[in-house]
Amino acid sequence: MRNPNIESLLTKLLGQAKTDALFATLNMPAILDEWETDVVTRAEVAQAMNMALFEGLLERSANGRAYTADAVENGGSVYFDHGALRTVRWPHTGALPPGEAAFTRILRPLGFRLNGRYPLDKLGMTGRAYAHEDAPDEIAQFFVSELHPERFSKEFQQAVTNVVGSSRDPLSPAAVALLWEIEREGWLSLDAAHALLPEIVGAFARQHDLPNELDYETLLLESAEMAWIATEGNAFNHATDRVTDVFKLSDDEKAKGRPMKPEVERSRSGRVFQTAYRADIVEREFRTRDGGTVKRNVPGSFYEFITRRRTFDQAARRWVTDLRFDAGNAQGIFKMTANAAK
Repeated sequence: MRNPNIESLLTKLLGQAKTDALFATLNMPAILDEWETDVVTRAEVAQAMNMALFEGLLERSANGRAYTADAVENGGSVYFDHGALRTVRWPHTGALPPGEAAFTRILRPLGFRLNGRYPLDKLGMTGRAYAHEDAPDEIAQFFVSELHPERFSKEFQQAVTNVVGSSRDPLSPAAVALLWEIEREGWLSLDAAHALLPEIVGAFARQHDLPNELDYETLLLESAEMAWIATEGNAFNHATDRVTDVFKLSDDEKAKGRPMKPEVERSRSGRVFQTAYRADIVEREFRTRDGGTVKRNVPGSFYEFITRRRTFDQAARRWVTDLRFDAGNAQGIFKMTANAAK
């Protein structure tokens, strides 16, 4: 049976057809098997947000849509492991809080807690994982990366300022107040949750003006990741299906002719394995020197796959899923947008 609070939130936001498709596609955490009328818990808001963000990723990724449709058609489903987004830790981000602060103000009130820090030094970035305190193994995690412009050239830094300096804050004072309330109480009324959900989902998008093509070229010379942020903003960079055997899945998808990463990434622990499709190519607009606009094809979002092996927790005396990430894996996966950038 569906959780009626989550169904109500998603139906109002996305419509009945998309809501039905999401319930048919994604795993549902066991903690959400019970509910209370007009009491929407932080876990329910978090799950509704994650489901809406997954739908947004599918809209931007044709390969992701094809894979998901195949999985459901064949009687399967998607175990939503995590979503990833990119931010810029820089003092000149307009009205948007710099770096991950723009999103921890959403994630923490909804019950997400820091689950690891990962230096991505080859990319001039730092990644942090956030897992949900109420159901860490079942509610999708967030992998939030921050790019550090100070590690790049002065020309690059100026281009970053030119691009993100116009950023707007997507959260209204009313939404900030509701986040404070759910952090304090652990729940919201259904009406309040309906008011909050569109704003927090809308935060995962591009908040700055159309980038200038010359700035984009400057960024692309030094960082494909920052160039990606210039066009896509803080949208989900990728969403990830947790599968039993990522090696078999990789071979199967290659046999179908899908644009898979050549090799599976393996963590140093030997328990986390990841691969992905190459980023879908999307058409985006840029401002030109003469005040006009031009369109060009750039890398968009992509779909990822992960296998997490279980390990025996000696303290708890039980088997647990390894929910960590790996810096080497992450940097390899990030190449799925870099390899498509031109």
